Amino acid sequence: MIKPNKLKFTDIKIGDSAEFEIIITETMVHQFANISGDFNSLHMDNEFAKTTKFGKRVCHGMLLGSFFSRLVGMYIPGLYALYLSQSLKFISPCFIDDKIIVRGTVIRKSERTKIITLQTLILNTNDKILVDGECKAVVLV
Repeated sequence: MIKPNKLKFTDIKIGDSAEFEIIITETMVHQFANISGDFNSLHMDNEFAKTTKFGKRVCHGMLLGSFFSRLVGMYIPGLYALYLSQSLKFISPCFIDDKIIVRGTVIRKSERTKIITLQTLILNTNDKILVDGECKAVVLV
């Protein structure tokens, strides 16, 4: 397990970014369904999913969105982060066995509140945007 970054508010600059890659696995989809209670057939049933326009099972969008928690809690700012908000726009589907890139870039800082705003993106390996959003986190030190 990686250790979180320990970025203080003064360490963070507009334009700073971090990213990591992850492969979406069958196990992740099942674990997320068990945690969330979302057993929609589009996510869980191969035969049903084949009948949809996607032709195969689609990963839960909120499973993807949950990776932004890792981005904030482990990368920018890391240890001193308190997540305040996250917007999500699901643009393209993600499928089991897809490799994704989770990226965050600092786009604003408030000296008064010590809140940073990051543009958050999840892309596939073809640079197709799957999820777009914006998050706010207060940096505690």
